[in-house]
Amino acid sequence: MRRRAAGESGQATVELVALLPLLVVLALCLWQAVVAGHAVALAGSAARSAARARAIGADTGAAARAVLPLRLERGLRVRDRSGGGVTVAVRVPPVLGRLAPGSVSADERFAPQDP
Repeated sequence: MRRRAAGESGQATVELVALLPLLVVLALCLWQAVVAGHAVALAGSAARSAARARAIGADTGAAARAVLPLRLERGLRVRDRSGGGVTVAVRVPPVLGRLAPGSVSADERFAPQDP
């Protein structure tokens, strides 16, 4: 049988404990990326809904809010552009704390519809 060298007992445990904070930070960063991707997809849906509303003469802000969950409605900005275009911007919710990672936006355009 092999004998362990003195001082190596528990080395793997110490290395794992030393890496745990790094693994937690990595997991939080990955989750923040997932949340940001979800915000991008929802901003695109809200922009399409707002552009359709603008094409028929309805309220663009209300149409965008109807698509978004409450968490994303707080940072919502809807801007009408020329030619029937709409830009929707939403804040990306933070995973941890109050440090907002920024905002994402989406543009969409529908031609105005005749009644």
